[in-house]
Amino acid sequence: MSAVTGTKNRDAGLFIFMASSPDVDQTKSVAEHSRMPGRVRMILVLGALVALGPLTIDMYLPALPRIAEELSVSSSVSQLTLTGTLAGLALGQLIVGPLSDSLGRRRPLMAGIVLHMVASVLCVLAPDIAVLGVARGLQGMGAAAASVVAIAVVGDLFSGTVAATVMSRLMLVLGVAPVLAPSLGAAVLLHGSWHWVFVALVVVAGALLAMAALALPETLPVSHRRPLAVRGIVGTYIELLRDSRFVILVLVAALGMSGLFAYISAAPFVLQGHYGLDQQAFALVFAAGAIALIGSTQFNVVLLRRFSPQAITVAALSWSALAGVVFVVLTVAHVGGLSAFVVPVLAILAGMGLVLPNAPAVALSRHPDAAGTAAALLGAAQFGLGAAVAPAIGALGNGALALSWVMTGGMAIALAALLLVGRRNGAEEPSEYPGDTLEIVSEAVVEPA
Repeated sequence: MSAVTGTKNRDAGLFIFMASSPDVDQTKSVAEHSRMPGRVRMILVLGALVALGPLTIDMYLPALPRIAEELSVSSSVSQLTLTGTLAGLALGQLIVGPLSDSLGRRRPLMAGIVLHMVASVLCVLAPDIAVLGVARGLQGMGAAAASVVAIAVVGDLFSGTVAATVMSRLMLVLGVAPVLAPSLGAAVLLHGSWHWVFVALVVVAGALLAMAALALPETLPVSHRRPLAVRGIVGTYIELLRDSRFVILVLVAALGMSGLFAYISAAPFVLQGHYGLDQQAFALVFAAGAIALIGSTQFNVVLLRRFSPQAITVAALSWSALAGVVFVVLTVAHVGGLSAFVVPVLAILAGMGLVLPNAPAVALSRHPDAAGTAAALLGAAQFGLGAAVAPAIGALGNGALALSWVMTGGMAIALAALLLVGRRNGAEEPSEYPGDTLEIVSEAVVEPA
């Protein structure tokens, strides 16, 4: 293969690589990419990076009561530190994404992890809740750098079916990390005060900084970078927002994530408050939901051998919307007891596990020349909408009916939007999905010689 170029089929939402005549810049890109570690090693590195966000959000949750007591604030005020973290994650992605398109992936990533470490030290030293809240916001911004750069690297190196496969592996991390993080935080609290949770996060971030410095090469060649100018950054965001299919795919991913946030925030109240489950029984049901989500993300890898990411996304949304309708009907009718809650929710989560890796992969494939900014919009939408849904569920009473309407409505809106823009744009996919071509190129790029 003399060089590698890319052509976009925007109606199909694909980025198709093919061989062409040599080009100086493109040859440089291939030469740089040829030094990449193997694909498995790369996925492990990216997985570790995306885990920083969930660890930052969830690891300190068991410490909230102690924080409220020691800093003499109410529980609701102490929970605002979580809001600050989510806001930092959303805002940080919008900043780091364009920076990574201009400066390369490594420098913004390293700076973000260092910011996370400094903010964690500020959390340890925080004398009051105000300082802790600001420090948590800075922590979120630092974690955002790890998340957005990891997703942008996927856009740099992979496309189409391969990108969706890699995203499925990263979703495994995103599914496991939030489940394990509170347990890790609780283990730390057994041996010390809440300050030690943030000391642990300093250690985690330091390990990630060393790993990224040693194992993550630069994936964005200088010839492919964008000028660092406010007008250019704004122009890139406008370009992305004018692409209706990209916007719809981001909306689909955000609605999927918001449904997951809604379930996580409401499940304790519904299962323990309404159905009377004790902590052990609740943990088992919650673990079943995690297994459904994680299992489907890994089954997605098998499905991608036969179907395109677009087809899987449409089918998964249809499945989740149908399960949601059943959920609403059973909840309104007050029949079925606990099973009427658990079974439909598990079905919806399984569908989400197929939507969450595929929709972002196809969205990023539409703008490989601005993968960092595209990943920033994607992440900001997911965390922003997810953060808004949790208090909305609380305002509606944290009941099963409110959860059923939110989860079902989100999946139905996502499906309708995807089908509407697909019908307007005409044929969604080529007659033959170019998975083999993408596989060949991804191996040439990522696997060592």
